[in-house]
Amino acid sequence: MSRFTFYTNPMSRGQIARWALHEVGASYETVLVDWQAKPEGFLAANPMGKVPTIVHHADDGDHVVTECAAICLYLAEVFPESGLGPQDQERAAYLRWTFFAAGPVEQAVTARSLGFEPKDSRQQGMAGFGSYERTVEALAGHLSQNAYVCGDRFTMADVYVGSHVDWGVGFKSLPERPEFTAYLERVRARPAYSEAKAIDMRLIAEMQS
Repeated sequence: MSRFTFYTNPMSRGQIARWALHEVGASYETVLVDWQAKPEGFLAANPMGKVPTIVHHADDGDHVVTECAAICLYLAEVFPESGLGPQDQERAAYLRWTFFAAGPVEQAVTARSLGFEPKDSRQQGMAGFGSYERTVEALAGHLSQNAYVCGDRFTMADVYVGSHVDWGVGFKSLPERPEFTAYLERVRARPAYSEAKAIDMRLIAEMQS
């Protein structure tokens, strides 16, 4: 039996979780979720009906993890031998930038995509991310000074942050800045990135054929 059941749709943030699963070398069973006919077992695990969702079949029972950032960090903890969790001096950056991507980056990109731009300081404060421009500058500034999120070493934070930059630049919701381009060259060189991406691209092609 696989250690994980992985509920996903290849045209979703499930691509992030698959990359994380491959980085740690987890054995998993994929259950594809149709947007119109969601499996009963999936809804039992996650009543929100959102992918990705993983179920960890551990020795002490099943554990459900949802939300991409949580899935990434959970896998790094469950597989300490992967070396993808933070060392003591990396922990602050590891947590800070993972949740910066999950919060301000995703909020800023989504708001702009929906045509909403905070107009003044009051709206910027209520929106939580300030402004799109400030968010992009903060992320680009960090990556201009560091090869990876935590410095010179790839960690699970790069799976999550790297996925946001990858999608953002690819779909033009983030600008093609030199800092992002150089960072993407590094994270896309990961074998696990290529393995996971190939699976999802094949599944997408099958769904569209």
